[in-house]
Amino acid sequence: MIKYKFSKNINKEFSKALRLNVNAYFKDNKLSRQADSGMMLKVFLVTAFYLGIFTVILFAGISNVAILFLLWMLLGAGQALIGTCVMHDVLHGSFSNKKWVNRLMQIPIALIGVEPSIWKIQHNVLHHTYTNIENADEDIASRYVLRLTENQPRKWFHSYQHWYVTFFYSLLTIIWMTAKDFIKLFKYYRAELVTKKQTAGIFLNIVFRRAVYYGLFLVLPIQMLDVSAGMVVLMFVSMLVVSGLSLSIIFQTAHVVQDCVALQEDEELIKRNWYVHQLMTTSNYAPGNKWVTYLFGALNYQVEHHLFPNISHIHYPELSKIVQATAKEYGIPYNSKPTFGAAIKNHYQHLKSLGKNDSLAVISNFTYS
Repeated sequence: MIKYKFSKNINKEFSKALRLNVNAYFKDNKLSRQADSGMMLKVFLVTAFYLGIFTVILFAGISNVAILFLLWMLLGAGQALIGTCVMHDVLHGSFSNKKWVNRLMQIPIALIGVEPSIWKIQHNVLHHTYTNIENADEDIASRYVLRLTENQPRKWFHSYQHWYVTFFYSLLTIIWMTAKDFIKLFKYYRAELVTKKQTAGIFLNIVFRRAVYYGLFLVLPIQMLDVSAGMVVLMFVSMLVVSGLSLSIIFQTAHVVQDCVALQEDEELIKRNWYVHQLMTTSNYAPGNKWVTYLFGALNYQVEHHLFPNISHIHYPELSKIVQATAKEYGIPYNSKPTFGAAIKNHYQHLKSLGKNDSLAVISNFTYS
């Protein structure tokens, strides 16, 4: 993989003004960039919801299969909540600057089975640094069955991908909790993103976390529930399906949409400002919708998150006003969809277009360089 570098001279006035405006917001309002007490309450609520549902499954004596399936699917929603509202901030380092707090926050992360080291490389390093750049950002990798950018080869079956993509999105957490981390670990070792010593340590961590996760959420229910082991496995899978589908839709609607560009870069030096690149490749949705913002960990403000990933998501709604105003001042487009439903519709329409057309005109008349 090419280790790209972005230009420090192009659009530097915009990036400088943006940083100054954001810094002034925190200074003038005497605010910390990390989480506040409301965020701590949120962590407690989503973790309590997750563990509460699981406690009901184990100890309420429910034998009705339909009700149990519903509870397991709610457990999947709880996994997604922890992923967006807790894990995302913690692993970006935006939750707290206190070590003991960050260690405490590892508990809910462990409860959803995630190995932080692999996620940090794929998400923090590759996705955030090289957003929507072909062969660098793994979030837009085609995996053959899907065509997620106009730079990828089009197969005949891609014309149907807007119909079958939901199925593949539902597999996200299933693959993640089985093979993905192991595959990624050895890939990153070959790419020299981790050392041999780090690889050994991460491998053992993955094995330990998966053993705890499967022991707690699969073996224990098999032993305790008054249904067959096969039925418990199906319920466990339903949890992973809900989690995977939820997370896929939340993230994909921010980057794989019609207004966001995907780029094929062959030179190490990219003739583009990094801040402008994030605006080119990212889109918000449902701004002002407090429920979406709360439940999605403000990931509906993906533009602000990509520009300032080390700032807690509690600040994104206010930062969006600053980013929009600064972008408008310098004549730089700011992508946003009015509702979550509109973002989903746009995403599927974009997949349909990618499946039927070899190239798409997605770049506006604005000169990004």
